[in-house]
Amino acid sequence: MDEALRSLTERLRGEAGPSPEYGRLVATDGLDELAAALTEPGRPLWARELAAFRLGVAGDRRAFETLVLLLNHRDPQRCASAAHALARLGDPRTARAAAALATNELRVAYALHPVRLLVELRAPESVPALITTLRRRLRPHDPYRKVALACVQGLGELGDARAGSVLNEALAHPALAQAAVHALARISPRR
Repeated sequence: MDEALRSLTERLRGEAGPSPEYGRLVATDGLDELAAALTEPGRPLWARELAAFRLGVAGDRRAFETLVLLLNHRDPQRCASAAHALARLGDPRTARAAAALATNELRVAYALHPVRLLVELRAPESVPALITTLRRRLRPHDPYRKVALACVQGLGELGDARAGSVLNEALAHPALAQAAVHALARISPRR
């Protein structure tokens, strides 16, 4: 069992309590059984999360919608698990969905994991979405510094020169300045 699945199953064991369904979903190799847990009425959130995670890391695209919903959940652990599974799913819709979540101002409090997922995906949508999200976070007294910092670090990791302008703006923000310096140093001119 890989570390991400082990961590997920330990967390969800507490939510599941004595449910025999928990053991079945952890042990099964049947992708159809896991997919059924996503669509059958009355399934608890922990069961849907466990099934979606297992399907996602197996590359089964039936998990996509559930994982995207979990990526934007108020519980950071659910977001992290969903991002992990989405990164391994291989669905071409993932980057577009993550970009939409990262740039949604109404849900910016939950944008940290979509931002990190965009960096991991290195998709065409990644740099424009991170630039947009960071630019909005540079407003005075913005409370989402963790999101802004993740954008700065991610843009440095992606190394795209289009981020130069917004990273230069980030230099004026003490909480972001050091990361912006490092990010700017990693950007190479576009060819």
